[in-house]
Amino acid sequence: MRKRVVIIGGGAAGMSAAAKARRTDPELEIVVYERSGYVSYGACGFPYAIKGEIARVEDVVVRTPEQFAKQGIKALVRHEVLAIDPAARTVRVRDLASGAELTDQWDELVLTTGGAASRPPLAGADLPGVFVLRSVEDALAIRGWVEERQPARGVIIGAGYIGLELAEALAAHGVALTIIERLPQVLPNLDPELAGHVQAELERQQVDVRLGLAVEGLAGDERVREVLAGGERFPADIVIMAVGVKPSAELARAAGIALGPTGAVAVDDHQRTNLPNVWAAGDVAEAHHRVTGRPAWVPLGTTANKQGKTAGENLGGGDASFGGIVGTVVVKVFDLEAASSGLSEARARAEGYAVETVAATASSRAHYMPGHQQIHVKLVYEQGSRRLLGGQLVGREGVAKRVDVIAAALHGGWSVDELAELDLAYAPPFSPVWDPILVAANLARR
Repeated sequence: MRKRVVIIGGGAAGMSAAAKARRTDPELEIVVYERSGYVSYGACGFPYAIKGEIARVEDVVVRTPEQFAKQGIKALVRHEVLAIDPAARTVRVRDLASGAELTDQWDELVLTTGGAASRPPLAGADLPGVFVLRSVEDALAIRGWVEERQPARGVIIGAGYIGLELAEALAAHGVALTIIERLPQVLPNLDPELAGHVQAELERQQVDVRLGLAVEGLAGDERVREVLAGGERFPADIVIMAVGVKPSAELARAAGIALGPTGAVAVDDHQRTNLPNVWAAGDVAEAHHRVTGRPAWVPLGTTANKQGKTAGENLGGGDASFGGIVGTVVVKVFDLEAASSGLSEARARAEGYAVETVAATASSRAHYMPGHQQIHVKLVYEQGSRRLLGGQLVGREGVAKRVDVIAAALHGGWSVDELAELDLAYAPPFSPVWDPILVAANLARR
């Protein structure tokens, strides 16, 4: 009898698991249940589709259910899994189109329910014109509102990655923007001195940045009209709530699947949960942080694809392991690139490390080359051992790939002195003789 695999969630992790499981064991019977109307899409492309840089929102879809069907994978969209019964090895599923419910049997279960955009319980949060961005449907709704309503003023609540990417997207449509952030800086994952460069770029682009303000509510009639925060009223024809993401772990918790200290599902390096024949991957699952050695929850598409692939190979009879993350991220904020890998100074101190830091500003290319730009670099390392703990970079060019050098050093457990010895490529159009990373690392050596 063929082994039946049920996958809950058709995003990056779920479809990576399905595809790898099929390649590992062609005899598996694989079905995927996805609550939304799409599977296998690149959510990181949403802001650029809303901006119009990508012609259609649907262009971020990598593969359709019909394409997966040709591979022998049954992907059912608009099907929501309501409950998991680990003892009976069943799931209860609702067809959202018809309302009918069914019970499906599984031999292996993969939980890839992802993360959910936080939507604080504020007055007026359900008014038309108020959006979160997590699904293809969300992106379609935002782009439709922008194109049909042509909003003149907008408020983005939250100054994290999604909020800042959407600032650029909405500004391209002529929307005058205010960003409201309750913390004292934008991009909380960066240290304040690096985040200051990002704030300056936002203000250079005529974005009104309001920090240290808590949103009290939203007001309007047939649609949103204003946001109330810090005793002020901010007019708004569109509002984006970008206040963070949380793991969609409710199904797991109800089924007795153990959650870790982050609130996401606890998994081992094979993506196994505490229950036999139950796996988890992607934004619903924790990952081993290679710097701290502890579980972490960093919801990124890169991690989701790798964890899904690992789970798929293993449930198909393989023996794959996922080595963990260092939390490498990069974001484009108008004409600026901001990136980090590993721990910020603030995070390293909170983790209990005795920390040293070094900062440098150096040119992206040889100083005599046209178009050279400054890159700001900060390295964080441990006192005594001098082990590299993290790095951050901000600049107008050359940041996005340089952060990968720091990520590689963190994966290898290098010291800041070993980083300084790297033989990095040099040619005047691409880098000075002393690359900005080497400039910072050599300052640490002194």
